[in-house]
Amino acid sequence: MAENSSCCTPDGSCQTSGDTAVEVGAVTSTYKVTGMTCGHCEGAVSSEIGEISGVSAVQAVAASGLVTVTSKAPLDEAAVRAAVDEAGYELAGRV
Repeated sequence: MAENSSCCTPDGSCQTSGDTAVEVGAVTSTYKVTGMTCGHCEGAVSSEIGEISGVSAVQAVAASGLVTVTSKAPLDEAAVRAAVDEAGYELAGRV
């Protein structure tokens, strides 16, 4: 058995299988967006939010209306709101 068989890192955070890269120091925020109904909607919202400086990943789910954003630092909600507006949807707020 390996010396350290725990799935946790020395700093106490969990890690998944070796293929998943974890961005150290990343901030994850979840927002509620109204009006998304399909994959095209998800793509439009993801694309606009993805253009915000510091954003490294965006996952939009039309079924729940939730958009999860990973960034290097906390995002200005006004910037997220502007991006969602540009995509044609409405930011209901942070979850």
